[in-house]
Amino acid sequence: MATTPGSPERRRAPRIAPLSADIYAAGAAPARESSLQELKAQSRKPGEASFFYLDHHFQHNAVKVLPGEYFVADESLVIMTVLGSCIAACLWDSRARVGGMNHFMLPDGDLADASGRYGSYAMELLINEMLKLGARRETMQAKIFGGAQVMHNFTTMNVGERNTNFVLNYLHTERIPIVSEDVLDIYPRKVVFFPVTGKAMVKRLAHAHPDALAQEARGNAVTVVKSTAGGSVDLF
Repeated sequence: MATTPGSPERRRAPRIAPLSADIYAAGAAPARESSLQELKAQSRKPGEASFFYLDHHFQHNAVKVLPGEYFVADESLVIMTVLGSCIAACLWDSRARVGGMNHFMLPDGDLADASGRYGSYAMELLINEMLKLGARRETMQAKIFGGAQVMHNFTTMNVGERNTNFVLNYLHTERIPIVSEDVLDIYPRKVVFFPVTGKAMVKRLAHAHPDALAQEARGNAVTVVKSTAGGSVDLF
């Protein structure tokens, strides 16, 4: 997406997919739910998120995905991350009721550095871990978040835009449809994802562009996009 130097990037409006008919299929077994102690006690793979806590807002066990990490689950919990120019891809298989999130910092890096910090490795790792829990590529769908221009006047090497273009192209190549997205613009974001239902929620955080903040204050306008579906993104 082309921008003029010094101008904020336009935010892509979330694309809302219709409700999948089998999300709440009759007779579906309740999702498994581990206790917080059980989650903390389980051994974790390299790169797998391991910071578990009780989220008081949702009153639910949660795991925080840090830069370079991922998490995949087929049980009831909240997967959360905070993004600036980084990207989080949330993948979900509605039939297997499996979902996962990664958090990468750059599109790619040294071929010898197999790290979740880079999108090329982070996406492959996320997909493979989904497959291990019974998901299938042909029934996966994606929601993508982040890619903000959080550094004022930092437009000559826009990392957020590069990350966004990478994940769009990667998912297109893998034929995994993007059903929702909230990317680019200048806002850091807090994202929460529910791996069993595929529901995602995003909260825009305060940014570092004082001129944009002043313009928002003068306009005194608040826009809220809200819907309820397995393919939706809610603002909270």
